[in-house]
Amino acid sequence: MKFLRRALTGLFIFIFLPVLAFYLANFFFPFAPQCEYSKIVLDQKGQIIHGYLNSNDKWRMKVKLEELSPDVITAFINKEDKYFYNHPGVNPLAIVRALTNNILRQKKTSGASTITMQVVRMLQPKKRTYLNKITEIFRALQLEINFSKKEIFEMYLSLVPYGGNIEGVKSASLFFFGKSPRQLSIGETTVLTIVPNRPNSLSLTKSKPILLSERNRWLKYFEKEHLFTKSQISDALQEPLSIGYFPINKIAPHLSNRLKNENNMTELHTYIDAQSQRKVAEILKNYSQRLVSVGIYNGAILVVDNTDASVKVYVGSQDFNDPVHGGQVDGIPAVRSPGSTLKPLLYGHAFDKGIITPKMVVNDVPFEVDGYQPENFDKKYNGPVTIETALAYSLNVPAVKILDEMGVQDFVTCLKQFDFKQIAKDQAKLGHSVILGGCGCSLQELTASFCALANEGQYRPLKFMQNEPKPMARQIISKEASFIITQNLTAITRPDLPNNFESTYHVPRIAWKTGTSYGRRDAWAIGYNKSFTVGVWLGNFTNEAVPELVGMEVATPLLFEVFNTVDYNSHVTWYKKPKDLKFRIVCEESGLPPSSLCTKMITDYFMPTVSSNHLCEHKKELLISPDEKYSYCLNCTPQTGYKKKVFDNLSPELITFYIENQIPFKKIPEHNPSCTRLIDLNKLKITSPLGGKEYYLEKGDSPQIQLACQAHNDVNLVYWYINDKFYKRMSPSSKIFFSPSQGKTKISCADDKGRSQDVFIDVMYY
Repeated sequence: MKFLRRALTGLFIFIFLPVLAFYLANFFFPFAPQCEYSKIVLDQKGQIIHGYLNSNDKWRMKVKLEELSPDVITAFINKEDKYFYNHPGVNPLAIVRALTNNILRQKKTSGASTITMQVVRMLQPKKRTYLNKITEIFRALQLEINFSKKEIFEMYLSLVPYGGNIEGVKSASLFFFGKSPRQLSIGETTVLTIVPNRPNSLSLTKSKPILLSERNRWLKYFEKEHLFTKSQISDALQEPLSIGYFPINKIAPHLSNRLKNENNMTELHTYIDAQSQRKVAEILKNYSQRLVSVGIYNGAILVVDNTDASVKVYVGSQDFNDPVHGGQVDGIPAVRSPGSTLKPLLYGHAFDKGIITPKMVVNDVPFEVDGYQPENFDKKYNGPVTIETALAYSLNVPAVKILDEMGVQDFVTCLKQFDFKQIAKDQAKLGHSVILGGCGCSLQELTASFCALANEGQYRPLKFMQNEPKPMARQIISKEASFIITQNLTAITRPDLPNNFESTYHVPRIAWKTGTSYGRRDAWAIGYNKSFTVGVWLGNFTNEAVPELVGMEVATPLLFEVFNTVDYNSHVTWYKKPKDLKFRIVCEESGLPPSSLCTKMITDYFMPTVSSNHLCEHKKELLISPDEKYSYCLNCTPQTGYKKKVFDNLSPELITFYIENQIPFKKIPEHNPSCTRLIDLNKLKITSPLGGKEYYLEKGDSPQIQLACQAHNDVNLVYWYINDKFYKRMSPSSKIFFSPSQGKTKISCADDKGRSQDVFIDVMYY
């Protein structure tokens, strides 16, 4: 009994007490290794396309055992620590052996450091003393209870020194052999196992004769230990020592910098297609050099895979290494004016709201809304045009008219679903100019929105990294509307077609839209097919205007060149008409379902239960005198002596346009002058000035305000009044001006049929 008590006491003193002391020390002196690795960016295949020094200016790349060949693992384990997987971080037998040898020989003849202890020493380097060795042992034990053997071995392989600022097997393999650790030969593997113990004397850049000799000596040792076959060793001994210097790739630098700043991860796995990235970057660089002579210095290109909205090509500027023109500026997230590029989204939303169909006719004539007077790019007007023509030719006036009918805030709400951040921020102050570029958005946002059109109206945020969570797709525009827009943007009878399009045989079929910002500061071209969406921006980061900055002239050719690179000779099938999109017969002159008076019919797409069923009113039948001098209403139609005739039911704005441009049209005869009924149809409308508005005029030079109206086509004369005082008598289409007094002013206009309108304005001088 006494013996048992002594045994338990001894067991407690020699085992349990040290263990308890260790865990108490571990609690009060925890070991939390801080190992900062170099950040690396990888392409879709896992190849490094960019890398960064850590904060200590070292190339220290984290390596995983899965990245290594079994030969590398075998060589390091057998050379450095054969019993690594069997000891708790410290090898007691090795310590006893080393201590005995050092005492007997009165000098350090051998070490006892395990791989775990070496990791501690590399993480916390200290002078080699017995006290520090004890601390090292304690830290090694701590490391073992907090990390797995795999994690510790990976730390070791990531930290071993190779001279200069190169640390770790992965860094050394890439920099000195130009290949990944998995591709190393046995000879190269042996070199990497022996250098860490003598990084200075066995320099990978200077000591090649000594390094070769040491490599061969260790190869023979590995043969003796039966780590490799005789044939493998023989081949390795004959292998020349080919060591060079292979700097890390610098592909997609803008995206790499962006991801590096936005993420804390060591490895940033992207979807970049390295080959396409190189080609497109070179295309933009060469293309931009041709534009320098006209003052265009910058550009950016984004290529997106439509299957999952992943970014395959990210070229943020024409040349990252161009400091003169801000080459390191990233043009892809930069907020710019989008010009006309938002029009397809407007038309798609309008289709879904039943406001328009492709063949519907809208008047492209001078127009004003809330003091805003849109103009087409060429300063010309085209009269009646179809919706599909208005979009294909990117006409501004029809787009503003559709936006006005839809409502600006309704459209802005739609854009917010596409994650246009600046538009959402400025929502309250956006007006009708939003559709012509009076807002801010980025190439990234525009490309993502067109990617939604490519995916039949389903929007997903762009994906830059492979480990990002997959976002849910949102159906923002219907399949039917997206198909109509795509068909329209594919048309080749349009002004923004490249001059050499027909001769470029292998260019894939694409739908595309161009845009030019106000003042010609930005040129855009966004295109897509089933495979890819490509966004192109050209301009100046300084926001300098250039006359040649026109989307159809400079951006479209580049768009086609990029598509011809990333999707060369594509045979991808085109989009098929959704089953819920139907055809119907419409009047050619209005695009609406025909009335009994319509004579010319065509077919048009429409969405049942969505598209308007309002009948065409382009024609109307009137009762007129036999000499066609007068027309009659129901109140003044004679019992006999009249006939029926069909006339074009033109709107006042179109009549004014025809008169101003001397375009002939069949005018409705003047209404019967003997009729006592006051005609209240087709009311007179004052279009300038706008009622309820404030006009700020600069003193001097007799500032004036234009008087303009829209009148029915049976009106010959209108009468203008200022503050109830007669001013002038003119034809409805005549342009006249007046000089207002400061303060509230009443403007009145009356036509020769007795119709009139009054508006009030406030005039302020400064």
